[in-house]
Amino acid sequence: MAKNLKTDTTKNVTSKDDAGMQIFESAEALQQGLSKTEEFAKSNQKLVMGAGIGLLVVIAGVLFFQWNSESKNAKAQKELFPAQFYFEKDSVKKALAGDNSNTTIGLEAIADEFGGSKGGDLAKFYIGVAKLKEGKFDEAIEKLESFSPNDLLLQARVYSLIGDAYMEKNDLGNAISFYKKASDYNANEFFTPAYMAKLALAQELNKDLSGAADTYKRIIDEFEESSEKANAQKKLAKLEQILGKK
Repeated sequence: MAKNLKTDTTKNVTSKDDAGMQIFESAEALQQGLSKTEEFAKSNQKLVMGAGIGLLVVIAGVLFFQWNSESKNAKAQKELFPAQFYFEKDSVKKALAGDNSNTTIGLEAIADEFGGSKGGDLAKFYIGVAKLKEGKFDEAIEKLESFSPNDLLLQARVYSLIGDAYMEKNDLGNAISFYKKASDYNANEFFTPAYMAKLALAQELNKDLSGAADTYKRIIDEFEESSEKANAQKKLAKLEQILGKK
């Protein structure tokens, strides 16, 4: 009876649920598994090759994209350098449209032809500033808003310039909004106080005297070494007199 019981227990252990383990424990079962894999590969050779080719195509596509991006950016930078020179010399038209000597195709063409590259995107920034200089404030806003720099300092600068454009349009609400963005974005002692001074002025013009006073206080308290501090103290004193009379 004991022998029969042992036989029955063995049958239960080597049940269908443990078939997967047998592949690792049995050389014969492992060989059968490998044979099935070879049969699958042979019968599905086109599928296997197709998957391999598909992977190569993806890798090649990624490499080409990287090479193309680098090549595109190199060309954009080459065109951008002389355009920047014209921009800094206040030759805005040549900076935007290029020159007759073919030194540069100009910022507008650079942005169109090399969009997506660092040089092409930077051209949008210069176009926005150039349009601001020309008094074309809506175009300036459009170009500056389309520019998304990775540089933290430059992003704050972009917000401030958009605020300048709205100030020129006498749109104080939007000007205040963008000056606040510039002031709060990656605050630093070199540029933030100037952005806050613009914010305070816009708040004053918008009749928000208490808001302007708070902004001047922030300049004084948070940026003691700033060149804007002395002016902020004068402005704050005047505002406190006005607010004290109300």
